[in-house]
Amino acid sequence: MLGSLALAWSFWSSAGWLQLCAGLALFLFGMQCLEEGLRELAGGKLEHLLKRSTSTPFKGLLFGTGATFVLQSSTLVSLLTIAFLSTGLIQLAGGIAVLFGANLGATSGIWLLALAGQNLSLSPLALPLLVFGVLASFKGARSKAAGRIVLGIAFIFLGIDQLKEGFTSFGDALDMTAYRAEGLGGQLLFVGIGLALTVVLQSSHATLMLILAALAGGQLGLDQGLALAIGSNVGSSVSTAVVGFLGGNRSGQRLALAHVLFNSLTAIVTIALLAPLTWLVLWLTGLSGLGSNSLLQLALFHSLFNAMGVMLFWPWQTQLARLLRRVLPEQAEPQVLIADVEPQMPTLTRARYLVDSALDSADAAASAVAQELQHLERLSLEVICHALYLPIDQLDGPQVNEALLQARVEPHGLDADTLYQRHIKGVYGDLLSFMGRLELNLDEARQQFWLGSQVAALQLVDAVKDAKHLQKNLSRQLDAPDSALRRRYVELRRHLLLCLREVRELNRSKLPDALWGERLQLLDDQAARFDAGFRQRLFASVRTGELDGLQTSSLMNDLGYCSRIIQSLRNVLLLSEGHELSRQLREVLPQEEAPLIQLR
Repeated sequence: MLGSLALAWSFWSSAGWLQLCAGLALFLFGMQCLEEGLRELAGGKLEHLLKRSTSTPFKGLLFGTGATFVLQSSTLVSLLTIAFLSTGLIQLAGGIAVLFGANLGATSGIWLLALAGQNLSLSPLALPLLVFGVLASFKGARSKAAGRIVLGIAFIFLGIDQLKEGFTSFGDALDMTAYRAEGLGGQLLFVGIGLALTVVLQSSHATLMLILAALAGGQLGLDQGLALAIGSNVGSSVSTAVVGFLGGNRSGQRLALAHVLFNSLTAIVTIALLAPLTWLVLWLTGLSGLGSNSLLQLALFHSLFNAMGVMLFWPWQTQLARLLRRVLPEQAEPQVLIADVEPQMPTLTRARYLVDSALDSADAAASAVAQELQHLERLSLEVICHALYLPIDQLDGPQVNEALLQARVEPHGLDADTLYQRHIKGVYGDLLSFMGRLELNLDEARQQFWLGSQVAALQLVDAVKDAKHLQKNLSRQLDAPDSALRRRYVELRRHLLLCLREVRELNRSKLPDALWGERLQLLDDQAARFDAGFRQRLFASVRTGELDGLQTSSLMNDLGYCSRIIQSLRNVLLLSEGHELSRQLREVLPQEEAPLIQLR
């Protein structure tokens, strides 16, 4: 609140400062409109291109350069690459190459801004563009996206003119030419200013626009502008680093670190070679007759030091990837997600794979949801196993331990309702929240996958809830002396465990679709035969007097819980070939050849 009041007072005190801030706001808003319009117009083509363009480093470089040239945002391309890397759609080596290309492509923006020049007024061009952009927004979705692009260009033009006028109004008040960037200290000072500006504005283009306007107005010397440009380049990697480290997994963090290393080391080398690079820029612009144009000199310098950085790092891509994996090793996947003995103050289990950066792409979001469903299914199977008062290792292994099935409930047995609250509810809530925050337009295949994923998550939760109800009677009867009633509950316990083991095996299976379907049908047939046989045995026991009506009623209810658990889990066989959601995901991500997700 105080900051807003202080800013409002500064606007009232200085008309030039108001013009400068208004121009910057218009420029940033125009960049946002341009970016959004281009992404909406491209649909999923940008994501498909990214997946196809990382098969070789050179293709990745070309994609990064081209995408940044079109979108005019190296940060967006970097964040999109982090999202794809975090969800496993591309590999680290391909992401590094895209990163190099994004830095090269970022130089196109400063050339366009520099070529606009100081003497050319862009406002007359902006006014008709505003009209056409608004008119286009009243038509269909694609026309609206195109209108957004036109509006973005118009606001950028208006912002550039406002920035020019703002610097002109300030005159000597913003004259920094007296503060020369001489010596290492002076250079580092202006590098730091450029870095800070880019971090605050979240746009290296905006920082470079300010530098160009100040250069054109004479308030900034060329040496100061060059140092500021170096800082803006480093600052552009800070936004990527923050998103990568706070909202990404290990893969995303590695690429974020690669971006910081690339820009920082390039900046260090550029500062060390600043004098010869400045001489080279002045010589090249002098040859072309542009020796007095400081704007084009800055653009040339920006291109030269980014190209130099790519050439320095290009031969070391493999070594860089190895270094990143060593510095940020993969976190080991635990064999058991829920420990047998819960800590006194347990933390709520949350989603693992739903990184916010994945929301920038429909494909990355779909892959993240698929991985999180795998996580939720593993948790659900373990909770159901605990509801049976059995150790998790009984879900695997060559055979069932019959002694454990016959055993009484252990004193430290885990309560299924507590496990649901601690380990299922948080992940399920995160999954629904993530899916609800996706604002991208989805085609029919993605919509089907999204709907199927929501149903699958709900069925997993339903299976756990049924296990909670089953555990109540199971606990009481397993602690009772041997009787016909207890033997029937042991029978239910054995049947549900065998079905859980089969579900786990089907999840891991790499059988062809036809054989996988046959094995699933076998599970269905066995469950149906058990239900029918169990009911027959119940009524036979009633006739012989082993069970009374109330006991039979409880067993019938608990048989229903078992049947619903098995039915829910068989409907959520998400992670193997031949499953409906896997088929839908393959349609969404058609380039994948191996199984997209493998249960561990």
